[in-house]
Amino acid sequence: MRVSVFVPQYGTIEGITPAFRTFQTANEFLTVFGKKPIFEVEYVGLREYVPANNGEYTIRTNRLLQDVSKTDLLIIPPLFGDVDSGLLANAEAIPHFQKLHGQGTSLASLCVGAFLLAETGLLNGKKCSTHWAYINEFKERYPQVEVEDGAVITAHDNIYSSGGASSLWNLILYLLEKYSDRETAVMIAKYFALDIGRDSQSQFAIFRGQRSHADTDIQRVQDYIEKNYEDKITVEDLANVINLGRRTFERRFKDATNNTPIEYIQRVRIEAAKKYFEASRKNVSEVMYDVGYTDTKAFRDIFKKITGLTPIEYRNKFAKIVNEV
Repeated sequence: MRVSVFVPQYGTIEGITPAFRTFQTANEFLTVFGKKPIFEVEYVGLREYVPANNGEYTIRTNRLLQDVSKTDLLIIPPLFGDVDSGLLANAEAIPHFQKLHGQGTSLASLCVGAFLLAETGLLNGKKCSTHWAYINEFKERYPQVEVEDGAVITAHDNIYSSGGASSLWNLILYLLEKYSDRETAVMIAKYFALDIGRDSQSQFAIFRGQRSHADTDIQRVQDYIEKNYEDKITVEDLANVINLGRRTFERRFKDATNNTPIEYIQRVRIEAAKKYFEASRKNVSEVMYDVGYTDTKAFRDIFKKITGLTPIEYRNKFAKIVNEV
């Protein structure tokens, strides 16, 4: 089986090398256990020598992308820096991705490599993952693609994508298991000290308020929520801030932020709770009250829905000092 790792212009060495190293190392393990290597692994690119990390590294490709007439799996690593510049620099790769996919090649994007994959149009009407910090930009640029917010891996037909940063390892391990076996994938996970079972990047996400819109009235409401989240806030209260009827307000708020007002309040409160857990000695009940909740079950359920962890699990994972068992 041939695995081709695309080396993008404006790429990162940290995003490009993991897939190559994983499949090569799998071959080495297979050999040690008396089995035949099953992967032919190569770097492909638009140029023979491709700079990475703004020129800090240079990667030599094995073949030019234009010369690849057949491969089984094409992996598209993340871009580095400005997305617009990265897409422009790699524009000539898009027709080759489309052609290879049309010939049966599986495509897999890692992290913000999803932007390059989406440029092909092959994700239209499908779901995908990308780095949590780029989800809003991705949705605005590719409205025909459904982003699975928080997902580490998406797999639809023979198109795959991963969430942000280290989530790319989860997709690489998934593909390794798919094309070899579970034993090999577990062995590689242990060798690289990776968590093979993680299925959400929500615990790492930071809610930034979704303010990349031009509705100044809704921005006023966002300011109000972020200053008063610990108080009891109703939708009617928020509509009154800008003198709108409830239905009109709810429609405008959802159009601007991609959240309902209630969802937005919840996310602001949970983001505040996360910061308390990370930086203070407060227990779960104290934090719950500080961010505006009085019902322990409701707080726990909403916290887990947004972060993928219970409040105690989150605090134990990220707090500087843990006192409570």
